[in-house]
Amino acid sequence: MGRRVPAVSRALDILELFLEGDGMLSAPEITRKLQLPRTTVHELVTTLAARSYLVPVPEQPGRYRLGVRTYQLGSRYAEQLDLAAEGQQVARSVAETCGETVHVAVLEDVDVIYIAKVDSTHAVRMVSAAGRRLPAHCTAVGKMLLASLPPEELDARLPEEDGRLRSLTPNSITSLEELRGVLTEVRERGVASEQRESNPDVSCVAAPVRDRAGRVVAALSISVPMVRWSEERQAELTELSVKGAGQLSERLGHHGRN
Repeated sequence: MGRRVPAVSRALDILELFLEGDGMLSAPEITRKLQLPRTTVHELVTTLAARSYLVPVPEQPGRYRLGVRTYQLGSRYAEQLDLAAEGQQVARSVAETCGETVHVAVLEDVDVIYIAKVDSTHAVRMVSAAGRRLPAHCTAVGKMLLASLPPEELDARLPEEDGRLRSLTPNSITSLEELRGVLTEVRERGVASEQRESNPDVSCVAAPVRDRAGRVVAALSISVPMVRWSEERQAELTELSVKGAGQLSERLGHHGRN
């Protein structure tokens, strides 16, 4: 590996400062934050502005914000992202931490499709596969994804006249009214769970995965056979699912809580 170029590192340090706060900085503020010589900062900012990586803020003389070039680079990066591949890597990391089965799923109409999966290391484990489709209301990932839909879109996908919902186990939610109540709780908590609703021997927890615009595009879940399920274990895995979903969201370009 070749040596790092100090000037390039400093230029990148400057750009990364704009990810904080309101995204606007002056040269003196950059100098203070990075503890760099004033002339160095002036030269770097001038160069970055000349290349459209920074632009002056019209209504605030002397201050800069990120320019169109950074947007173009970010857009190209986003185009090259593969949610399934990124999800598989994060799922593997989460599974290595907890030893349980981890899924990443997306919503299609009223079903979820698993696009990534890593198996538990235990002998007793959930049997599933990437590409499998299940009714969203029967799964933790599905509840998370349904709860993230705008109200009008949720109404369109689950119209009142459809009556009772499909059941996979005796614990599945079959009432649309009950499901709406559960989805309200999911929105309030920011996480979802299901206990033996899609598989009579398995319970799950799930958290939302967001893209760079903050939209929920997938959910990450951890599935546990009932022989290893408890309130304490659920709390541990819920925290881990939130952490894993956050890591995947970051890989998709999302920064922030929502």
